[in-house]
Amino acid sequence: MADGTAKFIQVRDVIIIGAGPSGLGVAARLSEQMPAANFTDDEHKRFHWIKQYRDSKTNAKKNGKGKQRKGSIAPPVPELDLLALDGFGTSWMQRWQGMFKTFDISHLRSPMFFHIDPAERDSLLCYAYEKGRDDELRELHGCVGKELSKYQRKKKEKLGRQQQNIPTIDERDRKDYFVPSTPLFFSHCDCVASRYHLSDDIISQESVEDICYSHVLEYSDDHKIFTVKTNKGIHYAKIVVLAIGGNPPQIPCSLTHEEMEGATHAMHIKTFPPLYVQKKIAHKAQTNVLVVGGGLTSAQIADLAVRRRASKVWLIMRGPLKIKHFDIGLEWVGKFRNIEHAQFWNSESADDRCQKIMGARNGGSITPYYKKIVEKHIATGRLNMLLHTTIDTKKWDPVSKTWTVSLSGEQTELPPIDHIYFATGVTTDFEALPCVQSMCRDHPIETCGGFPCITEKMTWRNDVPLFVAGRFAALQLGPGAHNLIGARIGADRIAWSIQEIMGTEENSDQDKWSQDKFNYLTGRGSRFDALANNAISA
Repeated sequence: MADGTAKFIQVRDVIIIGAGPSGLGVAARLSEQMPAANFTDDEHKRFHWIKQYRDSKTNAKKNGKGKQRKGSIAPPVPELDLLALDGFGTSWMQRWQGMFKTFDISHLRSPMFFHIDPAERDSLLCYAYEKGRDDELRELHGCVGKELSKYQRKKKEKLGRQQQNIPTIDERDRKDYFVPSTPLFFSHCDCVASRYHLSDDIISQESVEDICYSHVLEYSDDHKIFTVKTNKGIHYAKIVVLAIGGNPPQIPCSLTHEEMEGATHAMHIKTFPPLYVQKKIAHKAQTNVLVVGGGLTSAQIADLAVRRRASKVWLIMRGPLKIKHFDIGLEWVGKFRNIEHAQFWNSESADDRCQKIMGARNGGSITPYYKKIVEKHIATGRLNMLLHTTIDTKKWDPVSKTWTVSLSGEQTELPPIDHIYFATGVTTDFEALPCVQSMCRDHPIETCGGFPCITEKMTWRNDVPLFVAGRFAALQLGPGAHNLIGARIGADRIAWSIQEIMGTEENSDQDKWSQDKFNYLTGRGSRFDALANNAISA
């Protein structure tokens, strides 16, 4: 949108901070007029409802004897002036692609309906068959079987008839429970970006240092805008979407600058293994690698270390080994996830929602597929896995470039370790993000469990159009906020709100959306609730 009020500065309509799945999801959804439903199968009914709602806005004025004038379909969404800022590259999903390549990951963990395309729920599946690449799909065994509702499962449990690990996904949904290959997934993302003309030209490689929301003299005395400061300059926008993956990764124990040579956080891996370890392997010297963590990334790193010819790999985790297809339970993924989300949204407090998020995710886990890989390496003697174990002491020798490590657990001593990898994830502490310090000071909001208590329309506050997507939107999106499905659902809700603010869904002299309509259009309510406030024409 062109803005004629700006005198000396360029003011963007929307700035998206982050060019990962959440950022691309928001950009794509802002360009889509008829989004697919996220929660229900009755796509056509939802399309009809959206069209009817839009038409009712354009036909609000009555003509003659109280009858509404016949009008046309709602106008297309105007093109927004978008800018995406990302510190890791100049193209969509660049950091993701780099990490998948570094870890040599062949397939995603997410099922086929976890993607960022707003137009079609089965878009990724359709794309695979359209391109003749269905051979790149891998089935998730053990997911699909007799489907039971939560009530039915509890009833069987009371009667003592409930089997352990019984599948909860109906046979008719088997096609959904495959995982795409990494090349297929990224090709699909490129296809979505191309369809909506989201070229790399709208992405600038800049690290955001600060965000302010205030009056800017060169723009207007009446309206506040965002000032986004980066390592390369300053940008201005009416709306900002914060779509980042989490806090900067940190090794959970303090290391000196000298010790950093011998340890790496998984998110910081650039060369695997390090050059000095590669030289030892090339000279056929004994090499030992220690991997710390209980999630899927730790298993992937351990597998990669074995395949890159490390002599011995030690995988330690502080708790038990958890095996799950996804990092959230199937009850949050399959057909009956509507029930789980309904209970989540009906929670009375942020504390209740936070507890549900933690319970649903329940720490790190690995997939059945990687469990078999880990067991195979253990059987060959190349990998040793120690549960309920942590590092007790460690000492780095810069001369031999090895660690002396002692453990707290059943096994306390290790041979000299050449390198330690910490696959310990990232923390969730919104207030610690450097780029939101000014926002927290000037426009304070509450937090819970490290998550910001944003509004139902995904904004920082009702009077501050800073939208939050991805992990940090979990108190509104639920446990899936961290995943691709959270990126898509969050993008849908954010886009509806942005279109409302920018006036693309209604004229300025028309009534504001009711909360009931907003809830239904974003997949959280029913058409019948929205009918309560719908005007009845004579």
